[in-house]
Amino acid sequence: MSTRTPPRPRPATTSAPARSRSALPLAGVRAVAFALMAAVAGTALLDVPAPTAAPPPATAASAPGAPGTPGAPGASGSPVSAASAASTPVHFTGKAFDTCEAPSVETMRAWRGSPYGAVGIYFGGRGRGCPGQRELNPGWVASVQAMGWRLLPVFVGSQAPCVEAPAKKPFAIGADPWGQGTREAGDAVRAARALGLGTSSPLYLDIEAYRRGDAQCAATTLSFVRAWNREVRRLGYLPGFYSSADTGVRDIEAQRRAGTADLPAVMWFARWLGKPALATEPTLAPAAWTPRARIHQYAGNVTETYGGHRLVIDRNAVDAPVARLATARTGTYSAVSRVPDRP
Repeated sequence: MSTRTPPRPRPATTSAPARSRSALPLAGVRAVAFALMAAVAGTALLDVPAPTAAPPPATAASAPGAPGTPGAPGASGSPVSAASAASTPVHFTGKAFDTCEAPSVETMRAWRGSPYGAVGIYFGGRGRGCPGQRELNPGWVASVQAMGWRLLPVFVGSQAPCVEAPAKKPFAIGADPWGQGTREAGDAVRAARALGLGTSSPLYLDIEAYRRGDAQCAATTLSFVRAWNREVRRLGYLPGFYSSADTGVRDIEAQRRAGTADLPAVMWFARWLGKPALATEPTLAPAAWTPRARIHQYAGNVTETYGGHRLVIDRNAVDAPVARLATARTGTYSAVSRVPDRP
């Protein structure tokens, strides 16, 4: 989802895709709302509470997926944590795209004629393939939100020690996965606040495909992910999770079945089938991460042009929370009746 270099060709059904990247050099832009949003975000940077570092036991108590647990994948109601109960998540139903570097405001305006109603943005993390993000600032966020776009914030932090992508190997999780996950969760929340993203917004942790069958690697990765989720929840945001359906997603689903605590509230799974299959992913139980807590990345590294603006993107089907601005009204947003389906 975030690699710079062109990927090798992959079969259409692969579930561990290389990540897309922008195909255009993007011109700089300064939206009118930048100054106001930056001022709000600047004060928010100072307001992240100190992290908690001690890992809890991996028991069924308070585990996501346990009956009656707030924010439980598979439980009835919206996946809202206690920390974010004061603000309700905004949901989006429709198609989304993601690309390595946030497109210009002009491109986003041109793409309003596309089938997409939401966009993935790589807002933080040391493992991002496009760390510069020349366009991504509070003004950009306010401008595209005002156009009607909904945002899926993606954080590409440390990766599994046995990550497959060579470009991600320098960012392997270290010897203290719980502490590292906690610290990077704080980084994610600070970065989200700096863009003006309000509490109850989902923050999607990107864990790229890693080697299957490596129990120690999977355990280290799980510890990092659980710590990240716990701290994001504590700070008032909603922890989401992106990974390959056959590695990270499969392992998290196994933990859900086992009743492990501190799992993601939203599941974004990559399986490149060429068409959406939100409800029929074979690695997930039918009731897992429902209702309204799934995203399917169903195609990757495809080129599309709208309004004369060309991008290389990944395609996604969404029925899940999206970001809300710190000053925006909460509610439910659906693109089903507004955005035409792709043929």
